[in-house]
Amino acid sequence: MTDKSILADKLRSGQPVVTGWCLLSAPMVPELFARAGYEAVTLDLQHGMFDFEAAVDSLGLIALGGAHRIARIPVADNALAGRLIDMGAECIIAPMINSREEAEQFARAMKYPPMGERSWSPRRAAMLSGQTDHEYLTNSNSQTLALAMIETQEAIDALDDILSVPELDGIFVGPSDLSLSLSRGTALDPNGPETARACADIASKAKAAGKIAGIFCLSAEKVEEAVAQGYRLLSYGIDTVFIDGAARTALGETAWTKDKAGTGIGY
Repeated sequence: MTDKSILADKLRSGQPVVTGWCLLSAPMVPELFARAGYEAVTLDLQHGMFDFEAAVDSLGLIALGGAHRIARIPVADNALAGRLIDMGAECIIAPMINSREEAEQFARAMKYPPMGERSWSPRRAAMLSGQTDHEYLTNSNSQTLALAMIETQEAIDALDDILSVPELDGIFVGPSDLSLSLSRGTALDPNGPETARACADIASKAKAAGKIAGIFCLSAEKVEEAVAQGYRLLSYGIDTVFIDGAARTALGETAWTKDKAGTGIGY
């Protein structure tokens, strides 16, 4: 179980945080990530199976497991961003942010006036963060993180403008989509040299702008590389990959699969 300090404070202080990534909408799955020791857990509402109800249940169970609560919204769904932070998400990742205007609209949807236009009803968020309503109002603009995904050449071209948005807390790189964009759709190469160079440059610019940098990592080696580049929120470990790998390993260990010509009795 992690301690109760604030995710935003950890990341701004330069402390790396690794988050598990959940596609499956069974709320116990993100809880298991938290109880296994992940410091944060991310619910994917863009490419995953979560609807709002499953996400709400999962946020509570992540908190119960002692981890920080992150969610990725579908493209341009700023209304959902506001609903999820009302329900206790500490950080929202917004995909396909390609301009200053898109970054500003997203970030302002997550901040109370005068920084933004978020409306008031954070009962669940205040409860999960252990704060009174007054404390939550005082702290939420600094404690609730808005991260814009950088995953296209267009976003790279607009990166300085995106990073200039004062309400935006940081960026989050999607190397798979970035590699597709950089190659004009000819290659999926998230770990390739061109993608790595782009990721290093993005981290450098985010750091210079005083913003948090996060990234999706597909290997433990990439986690170490990303930390060295300046990334502080590292996604590593996907529920579907874990289950698939464990299932294949378990099946390969049974006597029946080792002896295809045998009786068919497993043990």
